[in-house]
Amino acid sequence: MSTPAFPELPTGFCFGAAIAAYQIEGAHDQDGRGPSIWDTFSHTPGRTLDGATGDTACDHYHRYREDVALLRGLGVDSYRFSIAWPRLLPRGTGPVNAKGLDFYDRLIDELLAAGVAPAATLYHWDLPQALEDRGGWRVRETAEAFAQYAALAAERYGDRVVRWITLNEPYCSAFAGYAEGRHAPGAEEGRGARAAAHHLLVAHGLAIRELRAAGAQEAGITLNLDRIHLASALPEDRAALRRAKVLHNEVWTEPLLAGRYPAHEAETWAGLADGPWRLPGDLELIGAPLDFLGVNFYRPVTFAAAPHGEADPEVRTAVDIGVTELDRYRARHTTMGWPVVPDALTELLRELHARYPRLPPVWITGNGSAEGDTVGPDGRVHDTERIDYLADHLAAVADAISAGVDVRGYYVWSLLDNFEWARGYGQRFGLVHVDYDALTRTPKDSYHWYRGLITAHRARTEEPAR
Repeated sequence: MSTPAFPELPTGFCFGAAIAAYQIEGAHDQDGRGPSIWDTFSHTPGRTLDGATGDTACDHYHRYREDVALLRGLGVDSYRFSIAWPRLLPRGTGPVNAKGLDFYDRLIDELLAAGVAPAATLYHWDLPQALEDRGGWRVRETAEAFAQYAALAAERYGDRVVRWITLNEPYCSAFAGYAEGRHAPGAEEGRGARAAAHHLLVAHGLAIRELRAAGAQEAGITLNLDRIHLASALPEDRAALRRAKVLHNEVWTEPLLAGRYPAHEAETWAGLADGPWRLPGDLELIGAPLDFLGVNFYRPVTFAAAPHGEADPEVRTAVDIGVTELDRYRARHTTMGWPVVPDALTELLRELHARYPRLPPVWITGNGSAEGDTVGPDGRVHDTERIDYLADHLAAVADAISAGVDVRGYYVWSLLDNFEWARGYGQRFGLVHVDYDALTRTPKDSYHWYRGLITAHRARTEEPAR
């Protein structure tokens, strides 16, 4: 099989790799780190595949120098990592854990010494369990605690971290976590999920304020937006599509990018469209200008109408909104069961550009594929399908740029194989294979391809020496 051509991207385009704290760090109870909702969730029987936890994960906490060396060898411009809130503030508020602060000092300094710019995500789902015990994202106090945490991180690391991401994929935190129950904290609520969605947006707004006060150069948010397709022209399917767009995209993009709540939220959530969690001034806070919008994208979805069933009405309004995902794509699927449709990324970016005049520069902050990777007899991992996936999606980004969308950079998900949340260790997204017993790292063929892409891009775009 021939290696795909390197997509051509503009001068100054940034290449990176991404990962999240709970998925790789391990050391879950070391050096003063407090428990998070994912510690609790993964230790609850039946919540994760084979009872997997992030207790050790990739042991990045102790092996970060080895992982930074992999980044240096890869040649990336930037590394997107997340800071574990309970490692800095074990109870979410109150006493600061000096050893936790020191760990990220060491990581950031190691990255800078390797010529890799650190990009820090403040929240990638690991809410301190102590805050969940006091209501979690259902209550506004958690958003206020997040602002205090953001101020602490910005004060400590702001002299070295240029790019800050407040939240990663708040859809998953609010709806997968508080409505569907498949992510931590594992709740199945309607009112709680709607309140959580709003308080996450408030937390973002408060954190942006703190980052600005600390002099942050670039501050934004990462959303997992979907390119949603219609199953048929039937009226009920069109109505389902309308509700799905609100649930998956517009509940975030409308307040953030247009200063308004979604026009169709009442038909999506019935009596839970609005609630006491919304206070005067929230839209202005949430809609403060962004330096960039992070977009995570892996696959498109198709929706059709579905019966509600006998669920509790308060749960139903947040979870079972009368839509169901259908597999209508004649495409290869990754081991996650996700169809590979690169053009859908171009379509999504063009839709954002057309809908929101205030759209800031876009960064693709997460894109990659899970494949059935194994180390072969030759000691290598021949992940040709991942290479094809990355090449095609980077070409889709190039097409969006040609259509006028201001896309500044791309972070491949992910650097390492890791703990894939409720799916445990059954899915591998990494450019680097991790043996979870020996914890050895083996760069895959995709690692070498991505390095070649970055090298070729620099050779093509950098001005020759005079």
